[in-house]
Amino acid sequence: MLYLKTRCSVPKYLVVTPIISSVIIPLIIMDIWMEVYHRTCFPLCGIPYIKRKNYIKVMDRAKLPYLNVRQKAFCMYCGYGNGLIHYREQIAGETESYRCGIQHKKDKHFIPSDHEKDFAKYGDKDSFIQKYCQQ
Repeated sequence: MLYLKTRCSVPKYLVVTPIISSVIIPLIIMDIWMEVYHRTCFPLCGIPYIKRKNYIKVMDRAKLPYLNVRQKAFCMYCGYGNGLIHYREQIAGETESYRCGIQHKKDKHFIPSDHEKDFAKYGDKDSFIQKYCQQ
């Protein structure tokens, strides 16, 4: 039997697993709500759809023959959860770009999202007006 190395002892694992697994409920709620938002608002605003299949992969790792059923289930869970968050980030980023993309003020403790690189610079009124205001 193949066991994955873990830094989590069995008692800790028994506590952590149900908590991690419970996140599926808010993920599914967020998934449904984001999809309604995405499919309703994007066409109304003329924003191209984000392709879900480019961000969420569930079954590929579940096909690996060296994983047991429990490991495959958790791989599917993580593929869905992390893919969904990545997909949501793309939808939110496109929304931000459409509405008013302004970079955040530089801060050594803040890590900006990749989608912000093309936004108007913080405090640059002319760049903002050029990108987002009708003349």
